[in-house]
Amino acid sequence: MGISSATWPLFGLVWPSGLQLAAEVAARGLKPGERVLEIGCGLALASMVAHRHGADVTASDCHPLASSFLKANLRLNGLGPMKYRHGNWGSLLLPQARNSESLLRTVVGCYDFIIGSDILYERDDEALLSLFIQRHASPAAEVWVVDPDRSNRAAFNRQMAGQGFSVSERRLDRIAMPGLPAYKGRLLAYRRG
Repeated sequence: MGISSATWPLFGLVWPSGLQLAAEVAARGLKPGERVLEIGCGLALASMVAHRHGADVTASDCHPLASSFLKANLRLNGLGPMKYRHGNWGSLLLPQARNSESLLRTVVGCYDFIIGSDILYERDDEALLSLFIQRHASPAAEVWVVDPDRSNRAAFNRQMAGQGFSVSERRLDRIAMPGLPAYKGRLLAYRRG
């Protein structure tokens, strides 16, 4: 699947930025039927929050276990089925699924609300992530990325501006409290225009 074995232990964890994104999505409010795409969903916590609020959600990731973890998490949380698609913005060629006769089902269509957390962890000199977002954003789409102050944020903001998106940033810093760890990061909110 093109995923280095060195990064295998990084999957299957609830990441602090994922918790922040889920809380922000819950506070935003969603319209029933609003089309939501989570990119790099991991365990898909924010997707499940949007799904519980009645949005039409598609979770996506490039990790081969994301789909099976999502199905288990939906069942454990008493939620009905939710769409999952393979979403690898860094590759145009998709490998064949080992346990399937067909190619992986990839992200298709346009979405009203595109979300992601901690997805700016690698340099993206070719702007593949912003191109992926552009391809799947409806004309009035809103895009939210929760970023734990990684160094690639400024370059990503420029790439999104090149796709016609303006950005507003809001700090999400939280001090540690009993049962809640400290967090440093920000919500990057993009809109066209």
